[in-house]
Amino acid sequence: MANNEEIIVPLLPLRGLLVYPTMVLHLDVGREKSVQALEKAMVDNHLIFLTTQKDLSVDVPIEEDLYEVGTLTKVKQMLKLPNGTIRVLIEGLKRGKIIEFLDEPDYFSVKLMTYEDDPTVDPEDQALMRTMLEYFEQYIKVSKKISAETFTSVSDIEEPGRMADIIASHLPLKLNEKQEILELTDIKERMNRVIEIIHNEREVLNLEKKIGQRVKKSMERTQKEYYLREQMKAIQKELGDKDGKSGEVAELTEKIEEAGMPDHTKNAALKELDRYEKVPSSSAESAVIRNYIDWLISLPWSKSTNDDINIEKAEKVLNRDHFGLEKVKERVLEYLAVQKLTNSLKGPILCLAGPPGVGKTSLARSIATSLNRNFVRVSLGGVRDESEIRGHRRTYVGAMPGRIIQGMKKAGTINPVFLLDEIDKMSGDFRGDPSAALLEVLDPEQNHNFSDHYIEEPYDLSKVMFIATANDLASIPGPLRDRMEIISIAGYTEIEKIHIAKDHLLPKQIKEHGLTKAQLQVREDGIKQIVRYYTREAGVRSLERKLASICRKTAKIIVSGEKKRIVITEQNVEEYLGKTMFHYGQAEQEDQVGVATGLAYTTVGGDTLQIEVSLSPGKGKLVLTGKLGDVMKESAQAAFSFIRSKATELGIDPEFHEKNDIHIHVPEGAVPKDGPSAGITMATALASALTGRPIRKEIGMTGEITLRGRVLPIGGLKEKSLGAHRAGITKIICPKENEKDLDDIPESVRQELEFVFVSHVDEVLAQALISEG
Repeated sequence: MANNEEIIVPLLPLRGLLVYPTMVLHLDVGREKSVQALEKAMVDNHLIFLTTQKDLSVDVPIEEDLYEVGTLTKVKQMLKLPNGTIRVLIEGLKRGKIIEFLDEPDYFSVKLMTYEDDPTVDPEDQALMRTMLEYFEQYIKVSKKISAETFTSVSDIEEPGRMADIIASHLPLKLNEKQEILELTDIKERMNRVIEIIHNEREVLNLEKKIGQRVKKSMERTQKEYYLREQMKAIQKELGDKDGKSGEVAELTEKIEEAGMPDHTKNAALKELDRYEKVPSSSAESAVIRNYIDWLISLPWSKSTNDDINIEKAEKVLNRDHFGLEKVKERVLEYLAVQKLTNSLKGPILCLAGPPGVGKTSLARSIATSLNRNFVRVSLGGVRDESEIRGHRRTYVGAMPGRIIQGMKKAGTINPVFLLDEIDKMSGDFRGDPSAALLEVLDPEQNHNFSDHYIEEPYDLSKVMFIATANDLASIPGPLRDRMEIISIAGYTEIEKIHIAKDHLLPKQIKEHGLTKAQLQVREDGIKQIVRYYTREAGVRSLERKLASICRKTAKIIVSGEKKRIVITEQNVEEYLGKTMFHYGQAEQEDQVGVATGLAYTTVGGDTLQIEVSLSPGKGKLVLTGKLGDVMKESAQAAFSFIRSKATELGIDPEFHEKNDIHIHVPEGAVPKDGPSAGITMATALASALTGRPIRKEIGMTGEITLRGRVLPIGGLKEKSLGAHRAGITKIICPKENEKDLDDIPESVRQELEFVFVSHVDEVLAQALISEG
């Protein structure tokens, strides 16, 4: 350095700004001491020393707050602005270092040592200048924030110190870094430091560029999706969907997360939701996708009810709601007991088979109550389309899931009691066989992955307790019947109907018709009269309708004021229900030849029927009348052949068939009759007619016959016994193999009947025919 000297000048502190020598720039000065310092400089020689504050937040700096090295400048111009601020134009002259702070009350004043750059330039200085200029050019190309004109003006500078100062003023340096360059009085050191800073800044810019490229690549896809979504929103707005689908999609996403779906199902739902967001609302496909997502969300995937496994409570519920039906109740209680021990048993698949009105549907509801499970009923009567079970393919707007999935949605849990009502009423056509579709539903080995065409995702039905109902097992296909545990409900006996009417039907009808027990009383003999002579059914629906009719008539009488209380007995039932509609067979009043009492079993219970045999001259023709079915006709042929083979033993003319025509008739010819259990009755009637020996009037009989005279077992002994008891018969002849069925007969009936079990027709004739003489 050269021309160093000491001078005293006013001081102007700068905040966030640094001035290099040879720089010319404007400053706005507002602080009072700074203004006084400017005015002092203008009075003296226009010289003022600029130095920078170390801390920008200090408003009134002191000696310790200022850097010692600054720039001696000359005030070129000063202008007072309307707001009181002074704008000055200053020119940097040379570096200066504070030697001493002088005590001035109105402004800062300092003694300086000034430094001026050496004007001589050696080869090393030239080399450094070229390097610095080259680096600066490369920096400008990378930075693109400094204009080419700036580089041109810098390259024209010949003084190395000034070039370093000008380049440093254009670099994005922190204030302390600029101050460091200002404090370097040695020109070579200063140029080396500037070269180092330019190199570092260039490296930083190159790294920023690489990072920017990576970020740009990673952002491109996101930005592209963002732009596309914004475009889609604009298109949707033009199409009328003002708010777009963003809010709706967010809500659906939350619901999908909360639905408890398996992972693969949740992924499928989210994928469909993504499609839904991209499809315009006006498109038909949008409605199809939205409907599909709604179905997935609304189905129970994990929600279940806790089984209240209390055997006593369950038994109490079942007995409260239903009288009789012991086998069904026992099966349900067995299931509960095993479930309590294992806690993992798959839901059983029961099929309650029996005639209408015996309580199959209501029994399923009671089972759900006893298990503390939700109950859902699906009627399959008249279903002919496989899609009704498995659902429709999602290829059109009206597609929807099958009845199984619909039922599960209605149930709301994964372990309901699911009633498949009227499973025998399904049929197939060109659209498929729905009973075949049910094979998967009702197979415990398959239904944990039930596939509905609409839902497409596997759905777990293994925890569902399926209960089917049917009237006719014969119409259910074999493979489907094999999937289910069949529990037959044969129908109610007369005794059971009376109990049901007293305990359930009558209280229900009295309540529904606004009556009280004090206003209407139906005695047991009255109920028995209604059951016997006004209804003929296996169930109790007609019985309930008759009781409802009595309640209506009672309500009319009470409202009109004729009576305040009605009592229905056996004697006055006709007043309310009219003439009797049905009658039952009665035992014969006297012993007769050729007339035997048979026991029949129908869908509406047991009954008696008379089998009559008459002989007339002829050539052995066998005439059968009474609208008999094929099986009954064959029984008559078998009985006829057996009697012919035993003619000599029975004391019958062996040639009787060549001299007589034989007519077998079963009264009530308008009623079709069929079944295999009339064989011994026909054989007894034939033997009586041919031998002239009367048949005991108190005896009823049932059993099939073979050509050799063996008596084969029959069904419905309980119902036939009840029918015989009602008809006044006291002795029943039945096959030996039916002895095991005695336990099914109510104790009160069993005590009043004498049962004779036989294995051959000879035993039947010995019991039934009155001995000669």
